[in-house]
Amino acid sequence: MKVDFKGITAEELSFKLNRIRIQPDTKLDIKPQFSRQVRKMNDNDKMNFVALSVKIESTEAEPKPFDINVTLVGVFEVSGATGDADERKFVIDATSLMYPYLRTAVTNLTAGAYITPLNLPVISGPIFSEDREQYTFTAGGDVN
Repeated sequence: MKVDFKGITAEELSFKLNRIRIQPDTKLDIKPQFSRQVRKMNDNDKMNFVALSVKIESTEAEPKPFDINVTLVGVFEVSGATGDADERKFVIDATSLMYPYLRTAVTNLTAGAYITPLNLPVISGPIFSEDREQYTFTAGGDVN
């Protein structure tokens, strides 16, 4: 399978300051929510679009000093994919490639709003739980 990364664009970049009072010693639990959508171009099976999003929203139960919505769309040309395993590998790899761009967009968006920049965590493996494989480990004994 061959994958060509054609580019990335911002579909949405939004920041909203919430006027809530937070005590100086309060530790905030930001809880970013990630989502992903994968689409193929109707007239060209090789062109794939991967939209990676992060959303942080304040609620009454969990107030946050700001709301953020960021969606980036990566454009990829995929050839030679044979079956579901290749499709899955492409989606996982494309997500991993795009995540640092998403982190940067969030950091720049918050810095541009003149607040302390928010740095999303570094993730060195699959971001979404459905992308993680289940492994069984045994302690001791022989490995065959």
